[in-house]
This record gives sequence, C-alpha cells and structure tokens, in this order.
Amino acid sequence: MKHLIIFGPPGSGKGTVSQEVAKVYGIPHISTGDLLREHVSKKTTFGLKAKEYMDRGELVPNSLVNELMEDALAKSECRKGFILDGYPRTVEQAEELEKILNKLNLHIDWVINLNVSDEEIIRRLSTRRVCKVCGAVYNTVTNPSKKEGVCDVCGGPLILRDDDKPEVVKNRLQTYAKMSAPVLSYYISRQKVLNIDGSGDVATVRARVLNTLEEKMRVK
Repeated sequence: MKHLIIFGPPGSGKGTVSQEVAKVYGIPHISTGDLLREHVSKKTTFGLKAKEYMDRGELVPNSLVNELMEDALAKSECRKGFILDGYPRTVEQAEELEKILNKLNLHIDWVINLNVSDEEIIRRLSTRRVCKVCGAVYNTVTNPSKKEGVCDVCGGPLILRDDDKPEVVKNRLQTYAKMSAPVLSYYISRQKVLNIDGSGDVATVRARVLNTLEEKMRVK
C-alpha cells in the first residue's frame, strides 16, 4: 500500500518530502522533471523526442509524458511501491495513469496533498537562492550558505530566480490552483486524497505524512 502520488503548490516542499518518504519506504521517487532530464542527458529515444519540444520552449506533449511514465512504472522496483511527483498534472493524464496501472496490475493507494498558505509559500520562495553554476538550493532563513551569496558546493554565485519573485509566485500559485483542482477532484471522488498540513520544516511535514500513511495502512 505504498503506491503514492504527491501534490502541492510550488514551494510546498513536495519534492523534498517525497524524497524523504521514498527513502523511508525504500521505494522509487519518480519525478517527471528528473525523468525527462535524465533521458535528455542520456540521449535516449524518449530524450531526443522530448528535447525537440523543450528546445522550442513548448510543453512536452501528454502522449510522450504518458509513454515515459509507463516505461518507468513497468520496472520491477515499482511493484513494491513508488511515489509520483509532478504527474499526473491533468485529468487526461490521471485517466491515462489508471490505464497504465491496470495494465501493470497496480493501483494508486493514496494521494498526499500538502496544504500550505500562499503567504507561507511566497515567504519560502522569496528567500530561496539557487547556485547559478551547479543548481544547489539554499534558503537565506532556514538553510543559508556559509558565506552569503556564495555556493558551499562549488563557489558559484547564488541568485534569486525570476520565477521565485513574489509577483511571479502569485501567478504560479493561481495557475497551479486552476490546473490541480480538477485532478484533485478526480482523486477525491475515488476517496484517495489525504490532506496534510505542509507548513513547518521538512522533518515535521515528513512526520505528519508518515504518521498519516501508517494510520491509513493499519485501518486498511
């Protein structure tokens, strides 16, 4: 009962939390963004197709993302569980995921939905800094670099990304709400959604997620 999906707005910490949950349960953390980057860097058939769209600044089409996910979920390590991060993003993808899982004789147990206020997210993202060279992530409040503005890993400059500026974050949150609402409704109607308070540090949120999952598993 560890076939999971994690949902949460930008800045909710879903990537970090899902990695932590995957570590505890010993299951793969499957992120569409990571998968795409991996295939592009390895120049696989998927990667070469996806790169054509990415180079043009276009979204990778559903058909290709679904194909990519089916390939990932068919791996034997996913039989004992997985946590999906960044997929499905649309009801169409959710329906396709159901078909893929039926084919593999699997199903989604729970959808973890991290709830974090817009104010908290704007605060988190506006204090986030990213290394321009290696991509390491810091936070000026909760996880500062040893030397202000300089990456601990490679010495590169730390920047505030354009999409982490407060006015841009507000737009991203509005877009997320519009996109995610139908998908969450899809899973709510199937009684799969676990709403979890995503405020606080990573350890606190991880504990909430794991405690809720353990409780649900005991009940089932």
